[in-house]
Amino acid sequence: MSANAICGYAGKILRVDLTNERITEEVWDEATLRKWVGGVGFGAKVLYEEVPPGVRWNDPANRLIVASGPFGGTMVGGSANISFSTKGCLTNGATSTQANGFMGAFMKSSGADAVIFEGIAGRWVYLYIHDGTAELRDARHLLGKNTWETEDEIKAELGYADRQMSVFCIGPAGENLVKYAGIFGDKDHCAGHNGIGAVMGVKKLKAFCAPLGRTPVKVAAPKKLLPSIEAIWRDVQKDPGGKRIFDFGTAGSYETGEQRVAAGTLPVKNYLTNLYPEARLMTCQYVRERWSATPKPCWACGSHHCHMITITDGPYKGLKVEEPEYEMFAAWGPLVGNTDPAETLVISNLLTLLGLEGNEAGFITSMVIELYEKGVLTKEDTGGLELKWGNIGAMRTLLERITRREGAFADMLAEGIRHAAETLGEEAKNCAVYTMKGHAPRGHDHRAFWREMFDTATSDVGTYSSSYLGPPDPDTHSLKDRFSPEEVSTHIAKTKGRRQFEDALGVCSFCVRAPMRFLLEAFNSITGWDFTVKEAQDVGLRVANLMRAFNLRHGVGADLETPSPRWGSTPVDGPAKGISIAPHWDAMLDTYYRLMGWDRQTGKPLPETLRALELDSVVADLWRDTKV
Repeated sequence: MSANAICGYAGKILRVDLTNERITEEVWDEATLRKWVGGVGFGAKVLYEEVPPGVRWNDPANRLIVASGPFGGTMVGGSANISFSTKGCLTNGATSTQANGFMGAFMKSSGADAVIFEGIAGRWVYLYIHDGTAELRDARHLLGKNTWETEDEIKAELGYADRQMSVFCIGPAGENLVKYAGIFGDKDHCAGHNGIGAVMGVKKLKAFCAPLGRTPVKVAAPKKLLPSIEAIWRDVQKDPGGKRIFDFGTAGSYETGEQRVAAGTLPVKNYLTNLYPEARLMTCQYVRERWSATPKPCWACGSHHCHMITITDGPYKGLKVEEPEYEMFAAWGPLVGNTDPAETLVISNLLTLLGLEGNEAGFITSMVIELYEKGVLTKEDTGGLELKWGNIGAMRTLLERITRREGAFADMLAEGIRHAAETLGEEAKNCAVYTMKGHAPRGHDHRAFWREMFDTATSDVGTYSSSYLGPPDPDTHSLKDRFSPEEVSTHIAKTKGRRQFEDALGVCSFCVRAPMRFLLEAFNSITGWDFTVKEAQDVGLRVANLMRAFNLRHGVGADLETPSPRWGSTPVDGPAKGISIAPHWDAMLDTYYRLMGWDRQTGKPLPETLRALELDSVVADLWRDTKV
């Protein structure tokens, strides 16, 4: 069977040589597609095979892989997800991050399953995919424009109305190589982890875009697919967590913000406390009750997640902004000591326009505020800014300076939280929240959320990469006690592979919070294959182990799999008061490495683990000096 005839795929990979401004096409055979599926699977394969040790994140030889998957552009809800893979600039290691919206569907209907960017352009360009072909266009007139302006101008230039074309781009932060710049698309969707926007910036790639094309995705058994989609949606809404996200998105993942306070997972004032009485103000429920909310769903998605908000009172009356995700409510509310939801909406939207990833920006800002409040930093250090808890005006100015790398202080903060903490000294290193691999975590107080802390610290993709919190599933390991070292480490190992498989499918993970059998029924209906649960899990584990092998070869080792002092500290109040993960960390690593089939001392996947996943060639790379 030729690749063009394989259901679920457009049948073509675009390779864009930015240095020579040359675009070529590749066709992968069915065996390759079945082994890697799509999305992060494609990314892991290309990254490992084409980016050898010694290549840094800003090297022309680094790759940026943008890939959909077999679900992309089908009737499955949220099936326009795209996965970005590269060597990131915060960890100088493997990166995988996803974004929703429309690109995955539009790119495939325009003729491409994935795009591999290599080299560095001699001028600023953007990629235009359309009608089964692609071209590089001059982007110099877009320099300095924010993400919304860039999207609007490209659509106007090419003659497309809103929602007829998907545009993903970088803002000024990516142009200036801020190391936590993200890639933003369809106005309010972000692929943000490990400085992926800076990678796009160093390549002088301002944007890439695709309209809704003329070639629908071919589905092997459409009559079987519809019942599978219905089964997935029933389970999503039957599960309490899935239903809350269906109704309100991530910022409604608890009925009220107070429930995060009750769980101890809301990050407040840089982890100095867990008390935040104003929590409900930082939820979608409150925002939609108070102001005007207009739904803005992604491709084929029936959930009530994404919205645009028009502020109808106060100093920002009439301003239209994106509704923040939970993590932006957390970062620009409790984490920085702010209690005004309007200010949270405005600063969150500012981050999108500037092209900054909000988790890293939030933890950097809260660290700086704590140091300023303690007198470690002064106005002379901050360039005249009075960086105190809740002073949103000063924070906005700081973020704009960081985006422009304006002044020595902002330039230093633009390098990321680990670099900033190490530069500012011991007090900063003791209060900064970050992984020792070099990036900030997502916006929770993970001291009461061990599952995600442990997963993030041991992940090989610049963010967390495991776990399943959907309805009961006999094929996916559940977690019963969030403070059990044995259960948490076992859960992370046993669910490794589930999320990677989802990220290979080209679908929003919130739309497939359902038992694996329903995902596979849909997957097999689309592709015409006969995937089993074991085969799907192997795809995910293959990706996870290959990303780990990549990191080990590039110097990102197991010795870095610990939290920073503040991140791993013991809460002083709240429901997790006095409970500490630190005494259990080494034992958790023992359990995790053993269940993953990795060597405890080096973190290397064992030869038998790699061979079982059809990664025989990687054995020689990792165990070259060892008789195996």
